[in-house]
Amino acid sequence: AEFDLVKTHAERGAESLKRIEFPWPVAEAVRQHHERLDGSGYPRGLKGEYIPLAARIFALADIWDAILSTDRTYRGPLSRSQACKHIRGLAGTHLDPKVVDTFLGMGDPVCPHTPIGTAS
Repeated sequence: AEFDLVKTHAERGAESLKRIEFPWPVAEAVRQHHERLDGSGYPRGLKGEYIPLAARIFALADIWDAILSTDRTYRGPLSRSQACKHIRGLAGTHLDPKVVDTFLGMGDPVCPHTPIGTAS
């Protein structure tokens, strides 16, 4: 029941943004940023390329922000190095490996770029 309430935030966020004009479909990206590449996400259970690219990017940004800056009841924020490993581990299931490769390849010295599938 509590998780069902938590899951409404994507829809509420999208509804809040839909009346604002953006140069790309931001409201839909917000609505779908909890979809997972493997189809196990919400709200619609979209899979792979059916998830808009903007939503796949938002998903990574949302996870990155949450693991670096949020205290959870079960753990504190992760270090940048731990966050990089965590993001790599989600590639192919939760996150799009191409988006992860691009993100990790942007040159952060804490996250040396190793293309997904070539090393762990």
